[in-house]
Parts: sequence; structure tokens; C-alpha cells
Amino acid sequence: MSKKLSRSAIAIAVALCAPSAWSAGFQVSEHSASGLGRAYAGEAAMADNASVMARNPASMSLLTETQISGALHIINPEIDITDNANGQKASDVAPIQVVPASYYVNPLDDKWAFGLGLYTTYGVGTDYPDAFNAGDLAGDTSLVSVNFNPAASYRINEKFSIGAGLNIVYAMAELNRHYGISSVAVSNDFSDKLISMEGDTWGFGWNAGAVYELNENHRFGFAYRSQIDLEFNGDFTDYSGNIIPGGGETGGDLDVPLPAIAEISGFHQLNQTWAVHYSVMWSQWSEFTELKATGSGCSKTNGICFQKDEKYDDAFRYSIGTTYTLDSQWTLRTGFAFDEQAGKSTLSIPDTDRYWFSGGATYQYSPSMSFDAGLTYIRSSSSTFNESSSISGIDYEFAGKGAAYLAAVQANYTF
Repeated sequence: MSKKLSRSAIAIAVALCAPSAWSAGFQVSEHSASGLGRAYAGEAAMADNASVMARNPASMSLLTETQISGALHIINPEIDITDNANGQKASDVAPIQVVPASYYVNPLDDKWAFGLGLYTTYGVGTDYPDAFNAGDLAGDTSLVSVNFNPAASYRINEKFSIGAGLNIVYAMAELNRHYGISSVAVSNDFSDKLISMEGDTWGFGWNAGAVYELNENHRFGFAYRSQIDLEFNGDFTDYSGNIIPGGGETGGDLDVPLPAIAEISGFHQLNQTWAVHYSVMWSQWSEFTELKATGSGCSKTNGICFQKDEKYDDAFRYSIGTTYTLDSQWTLRTGFAFDEQAGKSTLSIPDTDRYWFSGGATYQYSPSMSFDAGLTYIRSSSSTFNESSSISGIDYEFAGKGAAYLAAVQANYTF
């Protein structure tokens, strides 16, 4: 990883956007506190504040005044993994993370609007004890990213709006593995490093969407985000000498696809106080098939420095929520979501089905300033999965269980 770049301002921004993914695969949904309060139900059709551009750029046409929004999420996962054969337990393998997001939307006239977003859409972080038995399978895995999203919307007529934007992604990845129980064969300590890799890259993609308004109380939204192929270039280190002759460091390349996403949403204002909203989101996880690092220096393994096959299928997320306008100052919301498991659970990405239970509120402090807050409890399904160590030859059976607690606050200012 470039040391100069790692000290730069953009690397600091990435460090602040270092999430423990708590959606399917390593997807990050935490874009706004207002959205969190309804489990992100109806996101492609909402018009709450400037953060709506993160899910559907066409939604900017629903805002009539210039607005900035800034949100801060705290994600506290509680994931425990147990090695069933040895009775060894790794607790809280996904650290607490803070995930910020910021947005600016400017309606240029009654047709055009322009927006800028800075947030994250993908990331993962798992950190096992260095002395974990299956050290060559666990260790720590980190993918952090920040997405800079300039976008524009155009209102075609009173019912139909479209929007599109660019996704400029900067990402950093790090992977460390340890000898674990296989150290017995080489008289090393369990926690001694086996391999490590770190690198950074830029990726580019696009997003687009549309909003159709039946009338002022009923509308539908569609949004699409393209796949982004991250091509990491960094440093691979072999501490064993089994990959690089004599061990040491070499240049390594690692490709990671960020899957395409499509979402359909609806919003219905039933009366002056109640509204309902819903979403169905599809993610093309079948494109994520392996983690494979290559480098010419890994000559003892035919140029393959690290390889791990992944078994992922396209996945859906279903959500439904309600909004209740209490009075001119307070708006309350709640939501439920089912997040379908995308891939076979592994130690590095312990994916399962997840159930979101959310609540939140908006306080209109003044005509120009409002504050949002959201809370979510996520219950994940327990899972049992197997992984085989190519170093020790052991076939492990693991049991995983977990939950997560999410909290977010947000401020919105209208000019």
C-alpha cells in the first residue's frame, strides 16, 4: 500500500468509512439516520432529505430547496464463532465501527437538480484472536471504501423524473493469516503470521434511477447501481517460505467485484398522519466467486499467492415501514426488513439471513434545521459451516451466531 497515499486526506476519509458490514455479503446499507429508522424501506421513493440521493438520484427532483445532510452511524455487531471440534470460541469477531455520510443537493430550477454524496456502500471487517486454531482461515480481513457520488436529476413532467450519477470509489484492503494449530509442525507459536497482504485501488461505476408520481400522495421509485471491479495492487508477504522462495515480500494483485444492485420502492401517504413504504432490493452476488491474489514472486505456487473460493448467489432484501406525523415538529417511523443470505458462511465473511427491527424520529428544530435519529436491532440466523485448512489438512466445523445494534444521528439544513 502506498505509504504516501495512506497518509493523505482521502485515506483518512476511508478510515472513517470502515464498516463492519451487517447486510448480505459485505454490503453496507447505512446511508442515513432517517432511513435507518424505517429499516431502509421505500428508499428509492423517499423525499426526506438530501440523503435520498444515495439510493436513487432521481429522488433529488422531489426536493424544492438546497439542502445539506450529515449522518453518523455506530454499528455494534456481536458475532461469536465456535470451533466445534476443539471447543474454541472467538467472541465479537467484528469490531464496533463508526460510519459517516454526507450529502448536498441543489435544485437548479424546476427541472434540474444537482447533488454530491460521500458515503460507503461496501465494506467488511473481521478480527479473530491471533492464536485461533484455524489461524490460516481466520486472522483478520478488512475491506474499507468511500464512494464519491456526483449526480443530477431531471424532471420530465409533473409525474416522471430521472437521475444518474458517477460512483468514484477509493478502497483499501488488508488480510492477515496466522499459523494456528499448524504451527505444531514447524515449532512456531500459534499467533505467528503465515501470510499478509495489503493494497489500495480506485474503481469507477454509475448509478441511475427514476421516480413516477401517481399524485402527490403516491409514488414509485426504481434505482440501479452498476458493478464496480476493484483491482487492488499492493504488497504480499510470505512468512513461511512455502509461497515465495525463502519467504519475504512481493507485489500482489487482488480483484474484488462490488456487485450490481437494483431496487424497487413504493411510498403511499394514506392520510395526513400515516404513510407506508416498502422496497425490494436485488444484489448480483453471483459475480463474487473467489478471493485470489496473484504475483510473479509467488513462484512456488505457480504465481498464486492466496486463493479462497467463495460460494455466492444473487440475493434479495425485503423491507416495509411506516411513517407517522405526530405534529409540526415530530415525525415518527418504524420498519422491518428481511436480508437474505448471499453466500456460504466463512470465517472471513460469516454471512446469514438477517432480520431488521427499526425505529426512529425526526425533530423539526426550525424551518431550516431538522434532526434525525434511528435505532435498529438485527437478529441473525445461527449457522453451522465447514472449512478445510490446506496447511494443517484439518476439516473444521464452525458454529456462528450473532446480533447487531445500530444507532444513527443526522442533521439536515435547508438554505
